[in-house]
Amino acid sequence: MKLRRPNSRWSKKISLASMAEGIASPAAAAATTSQTATSTAATTAESISKKRSLWPSILRWIPTSTDHIIRAEKRLLSVVKTPYIQEHVNIGSGPPGSKVRWFRSVSNDPKFINTLTFDSKEGSPTLVMVHGYGASQGFFFRNFDTLAAHFKVIAIDQLGWGGSSRPDFMCKSTEETEAWFIDSLEEWRKAKNLSNFILLGHSFGGYVAAKYALKHPEHIQHLILVGPAGFASENDYKSEWLTRFRATWKGAVLNHLWESNFTPQKIVRGLGPWGPDMVRKYTSARFGSRAQGSVLTEEESRLLTDYVYHTLAAKASGELCLKYIFSFGAFARMPLVQRASEWKVPTSFIYGFQDWMNYQAAQEARQHMRVPCEIIRVPQAGHFVFIDAPDGFHSAVLYACRRFLSPDPDSESLPEGLTTA
Repeated sequence: MKLRRPNSRWSKKISLASMAEGIASPAAAAATTSQTATSTAATTAESISKKRSLWPSILRWIPTSTDHIIRAEKRLLSVVKTPYIQEHVNIGSGPPGSKVRWFRSVSNDPKFINTLTFDSKEGSPTLVMVHGYGASQGFFFRNFDTLAAHFKVIAIDQLGWGGSSRPDFMCKSTEETEAWFIDSLEEWRKAKNLSNFILLGHSFGGYVAAKYALKHPEHIQHLILVGPAGFASENDYKSEWLTRFRATWKGAVLNHLWESNFTPQKIVRGLGPWGPDMVRKYTSARFGSRAQGSVLTEEESRLLTDYVYHTLAAKASGELCLKYIFSFGAFARMPLVQRASEWKVPTSFIYGFQDWMNYQAAQEARQHMRVPCEIIRVPQAGHFVFIDAPDGFHSAVLYACRRFLSPDPDSESLPEGLTTA
């Protein structure tokens, strides 16, 4: 299913953040009318129709649905001026011979990746953006306009998140869980016929992007990791505070919940009709009263809150990766720093000054890399640097991609306000 949004604003005001973490050329528009895409749209529409509840939202314990997610996404993106195409990209039911459990699902129905492709100048480099844990592509709503002026921007919802398919999560190991995300991303790339693109991932999306680049480096021109998770191991950066906390009854309970795969989304669902208010309080605080940079406008806050609630409260799927990828404290079970010597793609790290992700882990990884690597820090920003300090984030991304954008990249200096590590 794909929709082109006209270049206009909606008159209504409605309204993100992550509960756990804390884009297109005329040719692309023509391609979306292909026979495959038409079939995809029909199948998706049928699927959505089947999921539509007969009960009005006010009478449901969890007042959300697939329709709600799609409508909330459109409302949030109404603040974006650049025209875009939305589509559900068919990634099939799995490549032949795959051992990934979501490919072995009882259902043979094809899976879809919710995709946004923004209008761009012909010949612009392609930038693929991947969101983090508990988030969706709409989290980049403050960045699409600026980045689309320089890139062919494509943003996706990872499998099991946002408006993408949410198959039953059947993975039982770290290896299977990584394959769930990496292989579905590769099937999406094949369906979109992409190659030689810049891949940007935030937080857990950075972990997935890095693992993808390790497996499929031939498709990636440059890797941008924004506050990436998964570089540090618990043994390398285990704090005394975490050790002491685990020894307390509260720490023991939280550790047990983590290992039981109890996710923040379950709390939102459990609160039923009170869930939206909990999300509103979180987003109002994180991007309002306790913002680490630019504060959201009232309209942005309402739109984001509405969007994030529906993406979090929907069927549990990709979120269940948590305990297989990270141990308690968000330390990777298979740390990326251990594979730094295998790196084949030039990489730029971007961190907010107040990011709780440790940039020293990137410094350690850089020591073992045999490709160009830089670490850029953005002031007045936390983990959601692209929301906290959009101007600084845009400057960092453009600088990181200078060899694709500038006729004389070696003469480009670090933008004012940014620092390197």
